[in-house]
Amino acid sequence: MGSFNNVRSLERGLKVLEALNRCHGARAQQIARIVELPRPTVYRLLETMENLGYVTRSEDSWTLTAQVKALSAGFHDDVWVTRVAAPILHELGREVQWPVDLVTFENDAMIIRETTHAASPFSIDRGMAGTHLPILQTSGGRAYLAFCTANEREVILARLRQSDKPGDAIARDQRFVERILSETRQCGFGFRTDGFNPHTASISLPILIEDRVLACVTMIWIASALSFEEATARNVDAIRRAVNRIQTLLLA
Repeated sequence: MGSFNNVRSLERGLKVLEALNRCHGARAQQIARIVELPRPTVYRLLETMENLGYVTRSEDSWTLTAQVKALSAGFHDDVWVTRVAAPILHELGREVQWPVDLVTFENDAMIIRETTHAASPFSIDRGMAGTHLPILQTSGGRAYLAFCTANEREVILARLRQSDKPGDAIARDQRFVERILSETRQCGFGFRTDGFNPHTASISLPILIEDRVLACVTMIWIASALSFEEATARNVDAIRRAVNRIQTLLLA
């Protein structure tokens, strides 16, 4: 009987993890409805996983942590980056000449997973892979926030407002956040013309799989070399074609 109960607990815990992964963060009551379990049971499971480092809470919302990746040690989640996105990203880099990054969201920051900086004749940076970037000060972060689900966006912004990192402070300016995300949606891409790096500007388009933003493709240019209007007119279509190719291959 004890063995059966342990297996049942594991089954319930995995269901809760799956629900959190689909929702990109949710309240205990929401998760309970999804997995069809009593709220107290779900709450105990969440607290257990919090103690183990697999989930974290912000106020009354729960989200997965990077610790969950340890569960997939035998599964290489970077395969899609190396096999699908990287070749297309480097083709795009050769087409636009300016450096191009593939960025993903993790632990309240955008991480450069793949980059063409080393191959670009116009790059002023090197060794950018693995760099953590502030969300609201970068075009990739703005694109991610603008096009992710409303629930995920609320959870991320709540965490940024509580962050003590200088780059996250602007999350407390609700009017600014609403304006920049609205402009991003109207344009169809994230953009940065100042702030994070005053010498460069950038634009970023999301890679969307159903309603999930898997990553963003960002092009960076020297601000004094091209105006924002010139850069977007010349390059947005090329970036969009690359994004569409990645999405098509991932959905195949």
